[in-house]
Amino acid sequence: MPPVTKNLLIINVIIWAAINLFGSRYGSSIMNYGALHYFTSSDFLPSQLFTYMFMHEGFAHLFFNMFALFMFGGIIERTLGSKRFLFYYVSCGLGAALIQEGVFAIIVNHIENIIGNPLALDEIARNGANAIHEGKNYIDPDMARLNALINIPTLGASGAVYGILLAFGFLFPRQPIFLMFIPVPIQARWMVLGYGVIELLQAMNNNPADNVAHLAHLGGMIFGLLMLLYWRHKGLFNQRFY
Repeated sequence: MPPVTKNLLIINVIIWAAINLFGSRYGSSIMNYGALHYFTSSDFLPSQLFTYMFMHEGFAHLFFNMFALFMFGGIIERTLGSKRFLFYYVSCGLGAALIQEGVFAIIVNHIENIIGNPLALDEIARNGANAIHEGKNYIDPDMARLNALINIPTLGASGAVYGILLAFGFLFPRQPIFLMFIPVPIQARWMVLGYGVIELLQAMNNNPADNVAHLAHLGGMIFGLLMLLYWRHKGLFNQRFY
């Protein structure tokens, strides 16, 4: 296994294990400091734009992200080279965070205009984060939604991993992929396109109950595509990869 892919797997597993082993004492603090909060949250730190992509909520969340990294990361690392692959991975994760924060800014501004009560907005700013820490939220649905957007964090490597999936479909578009429950192989380009469409539809559906950062997934794919198009324009890929 190439070194960057291997070390990314190890780091993610170690951080997940540490949170679970020391969760009763330090787990919530690690999440508060490391997971990505909206930039107006009292828990927001600029470093979270980077650290959030190494944190996972549960074993299933960790497993599926690391399985995709294991399956596709090594191939992309060998193609791009370790240094460029690491830059690509981290950039996709950062891009995912920035796009999510940007879209959240539009939604938050819209909900604040709906609420329109400065006292209610001040209440969320002062006490909203503590309510989330205690597992509570506001009774008013608009205040509850606004507080959730601001103070419930985003975490996981999914944005970076979706960037890797995009890279695989971009570099090896006709490579057949076998997916569970589908008896025939699908070309990589169609698999990636399908994932992108699903994430777009889910993001437009805007169902907070599914607890999935669809915007971050799309952000990772968008940033990945922009980087790959730029690198191809600069002639950094061998033609055999198309």
